[in-house]
Amino acid sequence: MLPVVVDAMGGDDAPGAVVEGARHAADAGVPVILVGPADLGDRVDIGDLELIEASEVIEMHDDPAAGVRRKKDSTLVRAAEAVRDGRASAMVSAGNTGATMASALLRMGRLPGVARPAIATIIPVPGATPTVLLDAGANAEVSAEWLGQFAVMGSVFAHHRLGIDRPRVGLLSIGEEPGKGDPLRKEAHAVLDGLSGLNFVGNVEGRDVMSDTCDVVVTDGFTGNVVLKTLEGAMRTVLGALREAISADPALVEHALGLEPVLTPFVQSLEAETYGGAMLLGTDGVCIISHGSSSPTATNAISVAAEMVRSDVVASIATAIRPEPS
Repeated sequence: MLPVVVDAMGGDDAPGAVVEGARHAADAGVPVILVGPADLGDRVDIGDLELIEASEVIEMHDDPAAGVRRKKDSTLVRAAEAVRDGRASAMVSAGNTGATMASALLRMGRLPGVARPAIATIIPVPGATPTVLLDAGANAEVSAEWLGQFAVMGSVFAHHRLGIDRPRVGLLSIGEEPGKGDPLRKEAHAVLDGLSGLNFVGNVEGRDVMSDTCDVVVTDGFTGNVVLKTLEGAMRTVLGALREAISADPALVEHALGLEPVLTPFVQSLEAETYGGAMLLGTDGVCIISHGSSSPTATNAISVAAEMVRSDVVASIATAIRPEPS
């Protein structure tokens, strides 16, 4: 397999945490190329990893599209070009999400027939298979037809990423009945219901995202990003309150230590980094968008990228979306 190219300067703790994660992935057998400044090896220990030099970084506060156009020698642009040019099989970044998407879209291009790429993120479901949520932020405004394509791409992704034979697809709305929701949701329901081969189970509500109601939840990028950030904040608050409550009583600390073998896997199952980040679906190449606060467990994102390359998910999406011959 061609190497996975990693943006060494993306993320809150870059380059140290990112490079450490890249080295862990390489030690585990995944070939990795870093993209970063020429003096990256002087800042952190990159070992024997190959480095593609890039003199610029698109910062988190930069406008995504303008940053990609203006900073042509940025780490994100060079990473996307490495995939485009066949030097790498996939790209991974924990940097500016919009710029990561823009660089992948502008340099790698869209698959034929894809109207708009969408960000698919994994939502943990305690005790059950995770849920795929898309779009998680790529498209604030969408059409019903785009939501139909998101459903198809999300179904293919869930099959490859989670091993589900016929993923159940739900449309996020304010009620389970087909007539619930705004005009977009009503039109989208008809579109999804008419897609042959799609295992569409109808409307789902916000409470269903972290349940076993369906495997793929489809919505627009504005709503999807709000749902994602709300869930992240809620889980962080609940876990923080639980830790605080336990630490406040010495007797509870002792009980918690006894429950640690059970509590630790549960807490880890709720961490965003556990699932290796989100994938941008619809581009002509694998692009993994890792969490901005990724620690060295960024290894997970690199492993997911390699897994998606090996399973040839891009080709499967292309086949599913391929436009009808005229």
